[in-house]
Amino acid sequence: MIELKNISKTFTSKSGPITALENISITIEDGEIFGIIGLSGAGKSTLVRCINLLERPDSGEVVIDGVNLMEVSKKELLTIRQNIGMIFQGFNLLEQRNVLKNVTFPLEVAGWEKEKAKARALELLEIVGLSDRALSYPSQLSGGQKQRVAIARALATNPKYILCDEATSALDPNTTSSILELLRHINKTMGVTVIIITHEMDVIERICHRVAVLDKSHVAEMGYVTDVFTDPQSDIARELVLPKILSALDQTTGYALRLVFNGESSDKPIVSSLVTECSAPVSILFADIKELDGKNYGQMLIVLPRDATEALEKMCDWLTRNHVKFSMETTLTREEDKA
Repeated sequence: MIELKNISKTFTSKSGPITALENISITIEDGEIFGIIGLSGAGKSTLVRCINLLERPDSGEVVIDGVNLMEVSKKELLTIRQNIGMIFQGFNLLEQRNVLKNVTFPLEVAGWEKEKAKARALELLEIVGLSDRALSYPSQLSGGQKQRVAIARALATNPKYILCDEATSALDPNTTSSILELLRHINKTMGVTVIIITHEMDVIERICHRVAVLDKSHVAEMGYVTDVFTDPQSDIARELVLPKILSALDQTTGYALRLVFNGESSDKPIVSSLVTECSAPVSILFADIKELDGKNYGQMLIVLPRDATEALEKMCDWLTRNHVKFSMETTLTREEDKA
């Protein structure tokens, strides 16, 4: 288990102090895939580097499996770090070493025998699908292949945790999908706890169990991905989760309702029943459906004319009685809102 308790970190710049993290507390359970998301400058990369003390917090505690890293010696910290692999956005491979020797590098540092390290590296290259590229050099690999080598290297010392700092942001969509599936497979088959740092909500939705949303050096929201996706509470979470809905709302001149399909109701004829039974003149502005944790979750933005107040009341009552989650997103025209 990873426990971050009241973590704060401030950097000094020419223009004055910059607060990267302020009083952040997060607990990451063993075996889960935990996401940390936020816009650029929110503090997420600093936070993940605090987990293995590549950045030392100014205050707070970093407790891993009951040990407070802030209190251990440098030698003890080096040993603990062998249990925490890390994957970077820029791959960070050694260009002068071939793939096999890149993977064996952390084992050499840890003092493994040469043949034992080689056998371990070949085993990992088989897992990440690159056994045929063992003697290739980084310059001969694609971006996705480089990241697979980085993942194999991160797994070399058989760590309990893997930290991924924007590990897919430099990759194309198809390659991103394959890397995420690989991380999911590693988590499921090897029991490795995965912590993913990203600014892309799509990455969080596709692989993570829980997520912490960072905003301006603070945790704005934290919870299960399904809960944050269907019912974001903070302004920053709404911005990350509902960008298309918020854009559609800019064009709304009536009553707007956001319907949420929670994995149980997504295959039911909700809208057709709603329109028929409530005699509601509904327009659909936006609809989306995603698979989260093996279930279908969806959102739909529907709009009624401003003179349809009676139909609106019937709809809200119908949705409540049928246990369909919804929220009133706006009741103002753009002109009224500006006024």
